[in-house]
Amino acid sequence: MIDVLFFGPVVERTGASLLKVEFRPGMTLGELRDELAAMYPHAFEIVCLAAVDGQHARDFATQLVDGSEVTFMARFSGG
Repeated sequence: MIDVLFFGPVVERTGASLLKVEFRPGMTLGELRDELAAMYPHAFEIVCLAAVDGQHARDFATQLVDGSEVTFMARFSGG
């Protein structure tokens, strides 16, 4: 299983802060993103940051492993 975490306005658009996705051998971050974007298109309109196991991910060809934790976030600012 892969734990997928969402934060901020992405949670509002998915209706969940955590999803569990069945791991498939050879699965990439890009494949996971595309699968979730098809399910939650309005949420992924604002997603612009991703992390895998706590590390900022820029390469969507990154291979996931069973037990990976993937985070998708929108840009945010604080004050």
